Amino acid sequence: MPVESLKVKRERAIEVCRRMEEHYGPVECFLDHTSPFRLVISVLLSAQTTDAQVNKVTPELFSKWPTPEALAAASVSDVAEVIHSLGFYKSKANHAVACAQAIVSNFGGEVPHTMEELVTLPGVGRKTANIVLNVGFGIVEGIAVDTHVNRIAHRLALSPKTHAKEPLKTEQDLLKIIPRELWGSVNHQWISFGRETCSAKAPACEGCMLEDICPSAHRV
Repeated sequence: MPVESLKVKRERAIEVCRRMEEHYGPVECFLDHTSPFRLVISVLLSAQTTDAQVNKVTPELFSKWPTPEALAAASVSDVAEVIHSLGFYKSKANHAVACAQAIVSNFGGEVPHTMEELVTLPGVGRKTANIVLNVGFGIVEGIAVDTHVNRIAHRLALSPKTHAKEPLKTEQDLLKIIPRELWGSVNHQWISFGRETCSAKAPACEGCMLEDICPSAHRV
């Protein structure tokens, strides 16, 4: 089978984005938050856990420790007790407290708003940083590739199969073929699509709005 050209992939990617925008329009962040600080902690907690589960624990978390200074001074065991319903809650409690401490000690209590600075925070990788920049500051540096975005990118053959388990490489593949002005909407629209239609176990290919341009339709 001939290798698909970058031009063909780009055309498909742009059409995918056009249809997503037409279907979903602007999609709000799924994590409840009122500030960049609460957003970065919420995204940090959401790894390998649903947003709905995170939204259940953050009201108590931020009621007890509403600011970076408060969370920085918190006991890790106390934080772990509040978020114990989340997966990997012990390591997440460690990261949350350490992240708050870094925000206080290294950035004067303000969440940094550059990719380079954000990824220095404990528990914050490029995916989390992309979400914080986009949602918290309106800055689009890339595309946050979570499990939904990664799955959809590969089902649409926008990233090679060899990158299926490497979200950072998948992101770079998407950045090459999706125009920069479209990056900002990809994460939340594709998450919505992944939840509603293109699920991991039972994708609803028949009647899907991308069925006619998806190389994996009916063969996932």
